[in-house]
Amino acid sequence: MADLHIPSGPGAPDGIIVPSHELVEQFSRASGPGGQGVNTTDSRVQLSLDLGATSALNPVQRARVLDRLASRLTGTIITVTASEHRSQRHNREAARLRLATLIRDAVAPPLPRRPTRPSRGSVRRRLEGKKHRAQIKENRRRPRDY
Repeated sequence: MADLHIPSGPGAPDGIIVPSHELVEQFSRASGPGGQGVNTTDSRVQLSLDLGATSALNPVQRARVLDRLASRLTGTIITVTASEHRSQRHNREAARLRLATLIRDAVAPPLPRRPTRPSRGSVRRRLEGKKHRAQIKENRRRPRDY
């Protein structure tokens, strides 16, 4: 099995290379298409990576990945599964691509919030609506005696 190459992107300008010895692949029988062969071939692939111990990520990237993928982690291990193809080779490629996409998206820095202001028209409409509502309530009152 070759190293996992994650293309460059935000948060990883040079890309990320996960050494092959850090990836753990497990194979099992998959449900779905395959006819008689589905009961005899181990085509389902589970690909796991320990994000807390991998040498591929620097401390900033590791913190981002662990924070963003926290709901998908078991401890610090992330596992992706692929069983949509009939062949084990295609499922291995699909699992590697899925893991690479997850990591690339997770290392991207958060986008800064750009403060916005309400438009002049929206402020005017809001105030007119409040005045209109106040007028409706005013008209419900008993008239004053002068």
